[in-house]
Amino acid sequence: MQAFLKGTSISTKPPLTKDRGVGATAGSSGENKKIKPVPWVEKYRPKCVDEVAFQEEVVAVLKKTLEGADLPNLLFYGPPGTGKTSTILAAARELFGPELFRLRVLELNASDERGIQVVREKVKNFAQLTVSGSRTDGKPCPPFKIVILDEADSMTSAAQAALRRTMEKESKTTRFCLICNYVSRIIEPLTSRCSKFRFKPLSDKTQQQRLLDIAEKENVKISNEGIAYLVKVSEGDLRKAITFLQSATRLTGGKEVMEKVITDIAGVIPAETIDGIFAACQSGSFDKLEAVVKDLIDEGHAATQLINQLHDVVVENENLSDKQKSIITEKLAEVDKCLADGADEHLQLISLCATLMQQLTQNC
Repeated sequence: MQAFLKGTSISTKPPLTKDRGVGATAGSSGENKKIKPVPWVEKYRPKCVDEVAFQEEVVAVLKKTLEGADLPNLLFYGPPGTGKTSTILAAARELFGPELFRLRVLELNASDERGIQVVREKVKNFAQLTVSGSRTDGKPCPPFKIVILDEADSMTSAAQAALRRTMEKESKTTRFCLICNYVSRIIEPLTSRCSKFRFKPLSDKTQQQRLLDIAEKENVKISNEGIAYLVKVSEGDLRKAITFLQSATRLTGGKEVMEKVITDIAGVIPAETIDGIFAACQSGSFDKLEAVVKDLIDEGHAATQLINQLHDVVVENENLSDKQKSIITEKLAEVDKCLADGADEHLQLISLCATLMQQLTQNC
């Protein structure tokens, strides 16, 4: 029995042969070197200021800072996905280098607690820290820290008001960068203390170039028409376009990314469905209209998406007079407001399509 037990103990731990040892070592080192999957949005985020696309004024100011000029308090505002956060993070990395970046930069996002207490404690304490240390690569390092307040328009007015004194008092050692989508939601005393930069929606050409570069690096099969459609559905938001491209690539599994796949992923309502709504409205039959709206909701399409697409179709429709367009557009605005307030989608879409029917049947 003891011999059997000894035998099993030996068999479970076989002697390490030379070949086995080499294989094991190679396997472990291969596992260590294996690249972790990263979302393409993060993988292709600009690493330096020069890589930031289509925002010449901001890049020019930040380049002067990198050359040794002082940096003012900054306020970046503009639509999502235009490079606001990427720009300041790239600039901070170039200013401080990888070693000092964590020590010199405090980034607070909307996901963090950012009430008045956090501004008084966390931000104030960080701002009061003395600046120390130098870069190991010998490059000059600016004598200040940077506090990045992302999505600052979601901060309470009280928290924004508490920032005013800190911004002035710690101006020798700290610079603030506020990032928001809507500059009107930032209180006036803060905007007057910052240099404001508006981030423009990226041009179609800039987006197409960046998406083609990513597609080439990731070996994605997609036509120029597919890229153009991707840019159209993302509405100037490069982050959204890159996310759609990655999702479509995963879904197709190495095959060519077609427009239909992008339509499904982006939640865009197909053109045939929009044409069907117009046909039902032009028929003058309320029963047909109700059936089309019911099918639309049953298929899971978002009412807000329909409103956006209908708006574009109505404005471009040459068969409607300016008066008819204005009546339909006003109704679109009313329905959008009602949906934002939590109204029932089915009733609102019926109401919208009824107005559309009234205007379209006037031409008949």
